[in-house]
Amino acid sequence: MARVRAFLRRRHPAQLIVSAFALAILVGTALLLLPVATVSPGSASFTTALFTSTSAICVTGLVVVDTPTYWTQYGQVVIMGLIQAGGLGIMTLASILALLVARRLGLRRRLVAQAERAAPELSDLRRLLLSVVLLSFAFEAVAAVVLTLRFWLSYDYAFGSAVYRGVFHAVSAFNNAGFALYGDSLVRFVADGWIVLTVALTLIAGGLGFPVWLELRRRFRMPRAWTLHTKLTLTGTGVLIVFGFVAVLVLEWSNAGTLGPLDPGGKLLAAFFQGVTPRTAGFNTVDYGSVEPETLLVTDMLMFVGGGSASTAGGIKVTTLALLFLMVFSEIRGEENVNAFGRRVPPHAQRQALVVAFIALNAVVLCTLALMADSRFGFQESLFEALSAFGTVGLSTGITPDLNEVGRLLLIVLMFLGRTGPYTLAVALALRESRKLYRFPEERPLIG
Repeated sequence: MARVRAFLRRRHPAQLIVSAFALAILVGTALLLLPVATVSPGSASFTTALFTSTSAICVTGLVVVDTPTYWTQYGQVVIMGLIQAGGLGIMTLASILALLVARRLGLRRRLVAQAERAAPELSDLRRLLLSVVLLSFAFEAVAAVVLTLRFWLSYDYAFGSAVYRGVFHAVSAFNNAGFALYGDSLVRFVADGWIVLTVALTLIAGGLGFPVWLELRRRFRMPRAWTLHTKLTLTGTGVLIVFGFVAVLVLEWSNAGTLGPLDPGGKLLAAFFQGVTPRTAGFNTVDYGSVEPETLLVTDMLMFVGGGSASTAGGIKVTTLALLFLMVFSEIRGEENVNAFGRRVPPHAQRQALVVAFIALNAVVLCTLALMADSRFGFQESLFEALSAFGTVGLSTGITPDLNEVGRLLLIVLMFLGRTGPYTLAVALALRESRKLYRFPEERPLIG
């Protein structure tokens, strides 16, 4: 035990976060390997259990087996527990447990929790962690109540079954996981506004990020006092939702396999949901195997971006995209500084945005190439699956169950990278951080 404590003290907070997620995935895999987790006799294969555990902990939603028919209720509860743990954050849960047991947090644990939750200060970390848990449960409870009543009163489920389905989908929605207890995800509810809008609004709430919600709670009526992060996140989220909604509505309006058979109200509802869900949610109310190629490309773009920082979402994050746009805009205008909402963005944040985008882009491209080389699937399908895994989205054109062992392992790596974060993973893998005490002479290379 002393050796373990010494090892943990020497680790960088980012390394501990990555290690904690890896350990949680292995624990989830062990629980899903038990014979009681599967409907059929025997236990699941190791790859199936590992893939499902990774998808749940990384709140992705990609599956290689049908969740409601392959896993027993025990297995489904394990999946739901893994989703909740992954959405809140492994180190956040460990810190909360330490607070409950010891009534205090050591400096090391506070630094780790601060890194995972992107807390600006250590002084209010205890209040932040408790607020994160309460906020999560509050959103999930409201969504669970609405979904439970709808399942019970409109679809003739027994009350206990309605409660179970309502809680499961509420947890999956807020944590942007995309796991559903129906083989077709939510396709059967495509025109049901109560279910579709409840799930959509819940996943938007989860995708904004805890720092945004905590600030809105404190300063809701003082938008001018909001931080730059909150302003960028809310603005970027609104633009992406409108873009996704309009693009899907226009491209799929007459598609007989998706929006075509629906009435105008149903088309608006389905287009809104499909415009929202690619940003790491993973639910779908239309068959993505039937959508137009242009819609797949729009979905690819939304999946790559993802949701807000320090949220349950994946992707490069909305603030990263916004910062990249601001950098391009400032460079085109010949401005020395990158400014937004009357604030100047420091160079360190700009470099971090570039690192995140660069690592993410290369990871997706390399995985897409590997999937194409190792399977019979083409570029479009392979790129879609790779982006869905990295963005922890969970949408699929239907090829994930048909991937071989190598393809599944590739997606497992991408899901892990997408959840822990390209920048966090890069820092965790670095041997050490150092600051040079000298600078070389400056020389400018040719660009473009």
